[in-house]
Amino acid sequence: MDFQPSERAAKTAARVRAFIKEHIEPVEQEHWEGILGQRHGGDWTQWKIPPRVEALKAKAKAEGLWNLFLPDPELGAGLSVLEYAFSAEETGRSMMAPEIFNCNAPDTGNMEVIWKYGSEEQKKQWLTPLLAGEMRSVFFMTEPDVASSDATNMAATAVIEGDEIVLNGKKWWSSGVGDPRCKIGIFMALTPNPDLGRHNQHSMVLVPMDTPGVEIKRMLPVFGEYDEPHGHGEVHFNNVRVPVSNFIAGPGKGFEIAQGRLGPGRIHHCMRCIGAAEKSLELAIKRGIERTAFRKQLINLGGNRERIAEARVAIDQARLLTLQAAWKIDTMGVMGALTDVSAIKVVAPSMLQNVVDFAIQMHGGMGVSHDVPLSAFFNQARSLRLADGPDEVHKGMIARLELMKYGVMK
Repeated sequence: MDFQPSERAAKTAARVRAFIKEHIEPVEQEHWEGILGQRHGGDWTQWKIPPRVEALKAKAKAEGLWNLFLPDPELGAGLSVLEYAFSAEETGRSMMAPEIFNCNAPDTGNMEVIWKYGSEEQKKQWLTPLLAGEMRSVFFMTEPDVASSDATNMAATAVIEGDEIVLNGKKWWSSGVGDPRCKIGIFMALTPNPDLGRHNQHSMVLVPMDTPGVEIKRMLPVFGEYDEPHGHGEVHFNNVRVPVSNFIAGPGKGFEIAQGRLGPGRIHHCMRCIGAAEKSLELAIKRGIERTAFRKQLINLGGNRERIAEARVAIDQARLLTLQAAWKIDTMGVMGALTDVSAIKVVAPSMLQNVVDFAIQMHGGMGVSHDVPLSAFFNQARSLRLADGPDEVHKGMIARLELMKYGVMK
């Protein structure tokens, strides 16, 4: 295994770092203060995209820092999962940066799904404008009425009636659905077929957001924040009808597609966690050096030096584990990296949560304000311990795969 970035990966990450420092960092505080100053709470119909976002996106696109996550050299940057990981870490240092490079969730995962599994017509209609950054998308999976940690519990349905698919059900924590640019969603649901196993009865369906019967009920706050102007919504589907051609790869392919979608996506999430942790540690150290209390620098009070050492070790451990997972996806495929992908999903968000917690303590009251990004990083870390499968599910997967080595098959 060699986790040294290739020349191309190193140069791309350096360019991303320079772009963030020159164009994003100088305006990011003002950007979020502007949104907070005119926020509309849960009324997503009033949400607007600040003009600077599209201006920065155009600048990043012009500099070739665009769709870095997609390994296709014609449609994206042509970077492998491992190569992109280094740029993903850089974007994690900023809550604003991923969108500016068109590398933001859930769009990256949705674009990968359509690129890998979609028909030519689906690619033309939806992938092309998503890759151009002209619209945004949403992924409908989690449901309010069932324990969604077990995806086979899914109650929403996608039933074939003639040449149409009829969609019914409730979804929530649908990230990005409040964005006024959100035009398309991927709806995962049960397509009942008693002749098939439990993992072959779910489908993914493309649903334009203006289809009759698609109803956004509300936006859901996370620790009191609505994440304007993107949001996390509860959406109901009432006899929504779309053409049969809107199945992605055909009925019953949902779980197969999900495996391909979530592997690289978890690398992206975890590397961004590492970038956020690096930024948090940097802020903590600067604060500790600049401030004094009881006639000492904060950095020299209590066990703060030990906490810095522990943070450095934890960040580097998480990075190495994530790079190993990325390398395995590139060399063995997602199925060959199952243990590693679950491991990083457990390790990286928890590591970020701990590092941010320390940084907040170092900042005192300022740490929980909007003057620094720490509360946003903490929100991100704690939420990620639930998103894409809670910690307990991933630990169960790791244990099951480990026990299989000893002949324990259940």
